[in-house]
Amino acid sequence: MASTSTPLTLPVLPLDGEVVLPGMVVPLDLSDSEVRAAVEAAQAAARTTSGKPRVLLVPRIDGTYANTGVLGTVEQVGRLADGDPGALIRGRSRVRIGAGTTGPGAALWVEGTRIDETVPEPLPGHLAELVKEYKALATAWLRKRGAWQVVDRVQAIDDVSALADNSGYSPFLTTDQKVELLETADPVARLKLATRQLRDHLAEQDVAESIAKDVQEGVDKQQREFLLRRQLEAVRKELRELGGEQDGEESDDYRTRVEAADLPEKVREAALKEVDKLERSSDQSPEGSWIRTWLDTVLEMPWNERTEDAYDIRGANAVLDAEHSGLQDVKERITEYLAVRKRRDDRGLGVVGGRRGGAVLALVGPPGVGKTSLGESVAHAMGRKFVRVALGGVRDEAEIRGHRRTYVGALPGRVVRAIKEAGSMNPVVLLDEIDKVGSDFRGDPAAALLEVLDPAQNHTFRDHYLEVELDLSDVVFLATANVLEAIPEALADRMEIVRLDGYTEDEKVVIARDHLLPRQLERAGLDKDEVTIDEGALRKLAGEYTREAGVRTLERSVARLLRKVAAQHELGERKLPFTVRDEDLRDLIGRPHHVPESAQDPAERRTSVPGVATGLAVTGAGGDVLFVEASLADPETGAAGLTLTGQLGDVMKESAQIALSFLRSHGAELELPVADLKDRGVHIHFPAGAVPKDGPSAGITMTTALASLLSGRLVRTDVAMTGEVSLTGRVLPIGGVKQKLLAAHRAGVTTVIIPKRNEPDLDDVPAEVLDKLDVHAVTDVRQVLELALAPATAGATPEVPVAA
Repeated sequence: MASTSTPLTLPVLPLDGEVVLPGMVVPLDLSDSEVRAAVEAAQAAARTTSGKPRVLLVPRIDGTYANTGVLGTVEQVGRLADGDPGALIRGRSRVRIGAGTTGPGAALWVEGTRIDETVPEPLPGHLAELVKEYKALATAWLRKRGAWQVVDRVQAIDDVSALADNSGYSPFLTTDQKVELLETADPVARLKLATRQLRDHLAEQDVAESIAKDVQEGVDKQQREFLLRRQLEAVRKELRELGGEQDGEESDDYRTRVEAADLPEKVREAALKEVDKLERSSDQSPEGSWIRTWLDTVLEMPWNERTEDAYDIRGANAVLDAEHSGLQDVKERITEYLAVRKRRDDRGLGVVGGRRGGAVLALVGPPGVGKTSLGESVAHAMGRKFVRVALGGVRDEAEIRGHRRTYVGALPGRVVRAIKEAGSMNPVVLLDEIDKVGSDFRGDPAAALLEVLDPAQNHTFRDHYLEVELDLSDVVFLATANVLEAIPEALADRMEIVRLDGYTEDEKVVIARDHLLPRQLERAGLDKDEVTIDEGALRKLAGEYTREAGVRTLERSVARLLRKVAAQHELGERKLPFTVRDEDLRDLIGRPHHVPESAQDPAERRTSVPGVATGLAVTGAGGDVLFVEASLADPETGAAGLTLTGQLGDVMKESAQIALSFLRSHGAELELPVADLKDRGVHIHFPAGAVPKDGPSAGITMTTALASLLSGRLVRTDVAMTGEVSLTGRVLPIGGVKQKLLAAHRAGVTTVIIPKRNEPDLDDVPAEVLDKLDVHAVTDVRQVLELALAPATAGATPEVPVAA
């Protein structure tokens, strides 16, 4: 530890923003009043002694004095280099500042004690290493600055305290760092601090020099590249003027490729123009990159590649039948298309007016009926390449027509990319989920599809990226959609709509046996001889475990069944081979989820009370059974009027008003106690209230429910109905008859009431479904009530249910 000596009384010479360490010699300007007062006071005090004038050099930071100062002697007073009066002062030793006192002159006098900074000799090993390290760092820094004359002076310093204070000359130290050095009394600690500060500075300097070197090298490289490119351009220009080399190696390569490619004449002309632009453009121009990308795309397009259609009509039918069960409408349409193409080709009518006989079919139906997989079967049957384009969620028009070439990351549209991927100009392109296309500020992709899908226009289709005519008239476009109403009318008008309304139970059994079961056996790691599912089990799976228009849930049920059998075999609980029968289903995959209404106990059926009728509806997942419940409020507690619940749309609400108005006006004729409707509220509810419902086809169902409520007669359990009702009691036609009859068949209904004007739609219903349904075509509500309401019990008076 440093020790202290006898007290000193010295005038204070404040240093604003500066720090002087012992051993430093500094010139000070005497024009500053405080500096002049301290020097004059020191000179006055020195006259009484034989020594030099002494002052206390104290740093003053933001008006605050440091706790430690430096005893300095005034070596000389005279003029500075600029002519101003000045004094040369040498720092001698550290002084710990004490209390203030009085003295001669205008200066501030303080008492202080000199700090003893001696270090015992000889130096310990670790301290000698520290001295050596500091001198090495200081020498490295001084050499970088070119201060060779100072290196020897630093190497000659042996005193630890003097060596540490020598860093006070370093210009890179901040004022706070110098104050820290000043106030560190222990010479060893001070030397460690000075070493750390110097080491940190050298590290920062190395990083800065490295960055500056990298920047300079980059600038030099760019300048050199720029000069070389300018020289290359000048050489090329001279060669062109002399009739020598015409273009660079790259441009020459593109020109050769374009001339050798089998391109249509107009496409070749456009490509050669772009090659000319590439030759004239600078290598640094972004246009060169755009042109090269465009030329690559054009050269990769299969402009004259076409696959020969397989005109084996019987063979195509065999392929379609083998890969898909049912779907006769689609198969017939593909057969017709192939037959017409064959006859046109036989008579030399392959191309008429620049157009070929392309087809645009829209497969509309609920999920899981095989719309997407049918596209692959069509391509297989025709012997064409198949490409699928997913349109679900597409909201950018450029996805269809392509981007302009000037955009960063520009690409052709999906149609062009599909043809490029197929490698043929006449593939089968499946536009999947075309009803899910949306529009926003980037345009309407459905509007961009108008030209693509119009047989009268698509032989001259122009993609925004290619900007050359592309013949799409020989492409077979197949579009799939779940809901026809979601497709814009103008777009739907350009396509031939083929409806896939779902499968019958018999068709589902065949599909499960021939397609789903073999696929799931392979996925479960089972052989066809190890597990078999008999027809009764498949029929029960299709009828009671699933209720859907398609077969996706049926396939999942088959997969679950096979997984269960495989797991039981691995656990040693079941031996293979094993045949799954209908009585095994409950033990393997649990209870059935969809028990037909007709199979339930009579007391548990929904129509076991008056006021409940069964209707038929169409949803996005196909046809479905819909129940309608009606009740009357108590005349003393309930408010009069009509209440509707179940998330109904405006059209369905109007149908309820019409049904109520018809019964009020024809109650006497129908022998109904309509007087009860005058002062009592009527409530009509459609269960499954979380599902939105709308449409006019529930009109006769609501009329029947209200008539059952008022008459007390039950609605027959085996009867379901659909039809719009008018104020005069007429039953008007509706849509989706095939889907609704399939739903009724799945639900176990045996009698269906439809409008008379929908009778021609029965031709679309499979014969096996019609054979199991008793379909009544009616024109008037009175016929509906006669068919749907059960006979009244003899001698009984109708009891009207009251809503609590």
